[in-house]
This record gives sequence, C-alpha cells and structure tokens, in this order.
Amino acid sequence: MASILQARSFMLIAYAMMFSFMGEPTVIAVTFRPSKWSLAHATFYGDETASETMGGACGYGNLFTNGYGTDTVALSSTLFNNGYACGSCFQIKCYQASACNRNVAFTTVTATNLCPPNWSKPSNNGGWCNPPRVHFDMAKPAFMKIAQWKAGIVPVMYRRVPCQRKGGIRFSFQGNGYWLLVYVMNVGGGGDISSMMVKGSRTGWIKMSHNWGASYQAFATLGGQALSFRITSYTTKETIIAWNVVPSNWNVGLTYSSSTNFH
Repeated sequence: MASILQARSFMLIAYAMMFSFMGEPTVIAVTFRPSKWSLAHATFYGDETASETMGGACGYGNLFTNGYGTDTVALSSTLFNNGYACGSCFQIKCYQASACNRNVAFTTVTATNLCPPNWSKPSNNGGWCNPPRVHFDMAKPAFMKIAQWKAGIVPVMYRRVPCQRKGGIRFSFQGNGYWLLVYVMNVGGGGDISSMMVKGSRTGWIKMSHNWGASYQAFATLGGQALSFRITSYTTKETIIAWNVVPSNWNVGLTYSSSTNFH
C-alpha cells in the first residue's frame, strides 16, 4: 500500500495543475528523485589534468569554463541513448574491490561524453563499452576519488541523481542567419532534454530538432528578435519556459543565461 501511495504522490507531482503565465501554459515544478542503485563497472580516460575530457560527444566544449570541471563521465552507448543522456548526473561508488578507496562513499559525475564500442576486443576484456554493457568511463580525477587508478577497472554501484546546478539553464549559440544551433548547458533536475522550441518576438513557437549530444537546431530566420525557449525534460517530461532569455541583438559565439531551471 505504501508503494502505491508513493507512486500516486509522484504522479500528482509530475502532472500538477497547469497555470497560465503570459498566455502560455507552464507546468508547476517537478522534483527529480534518485533512482535505485544498480551494478556496473568503471574505468577512466585521460590523465590527472582531465584535458582529454574537453569537448566530447555532448558538445559542452571547455568543461572548466562551462561549469562541469573534472567530475565528468563518458557513458557506454547503452546509457548514452543517442545523446539524450547528456547532462544527466550519477552517483558512483566503488564496490567490493581491493582497489576501492574505503573512506569515500561515492562521487557525483555529469555525463558529458560517449564511450564508443571497441568491437576488436571482447566485452569482458577491453571492449568495456560494447553493448549491452552498462559502463562508465570516468575522467581520471573523478575515478581517483573512488578507487586506486592502477586498478584500471573496478566494479561499481551507480544511480541517477538530481543535478545540482547554480543559476539557470544556459544557451550557447552557433549557426548563421538562417540556421540556429543551440548547445544547452547547466541543466538541473534530471539534467537531460527531450525536446526544445524557440520563439522569436515576431514569431510563434518553432519546433527545434535534435542535432547531436546536447544541441538543438532551428532552420529559421530569427535575427533581430528577442528569443524565448521552451524546454522539456527527457526523464520527468516537465516543460519550462525561459522567456526572452536572449536579447534582440544576439549573436553566434555567445552564451546566454536564463533564470529558470529544473529541480
């Protein structure tokens, strides 16, 4: 009975009443809850500087200047979900191995990259990220928090957790006058995005398509207009709107910060 009540409580939160703001429906905030612990394995890539983790398949660029630091991870394709897992957060703890750091309960990392399959090696001997394996290839500084790096690979327990972000969602612009490409960063809550729409001050809502990683694109002429974004979480299905987050004199190569975020 308790589990049924908990499930109903979550549904009530997830499908909370709608209210109108500036004539547009906005969903009352949903709080993302941690998942159950599951078993996997973890390795690391790069060195202690984490310089090799910069960029990556999610498109976050310089992870230091964009707020992700060295607490990052590349996901096997089973978890990566064609880029829809970009930005999601995990707690990872070393599990029942002599290389585990006993004084560290877990570390929290953000998914910023893909660990691709290596079909030339078997899944249990080098092809750690081959499907259907669930695997975490961590930045070396993050791996060293939970285990001795000389181990190379360790069994771990992991779970999805809410992403704790300071400030609002940030939108980094690329493209040209007829094609807007937006990299979405600093996403809280589930950390992930399933869909986006953009609205110019002289247009209605325009659906954006998923380009790759954490980027979305719109083939539209939006120059000289203030822009708003409607963002939907992949995990919670919550939708939030960043109204007029971008001024009319916006330009590519710049990043714009909103005051809204998931929780």
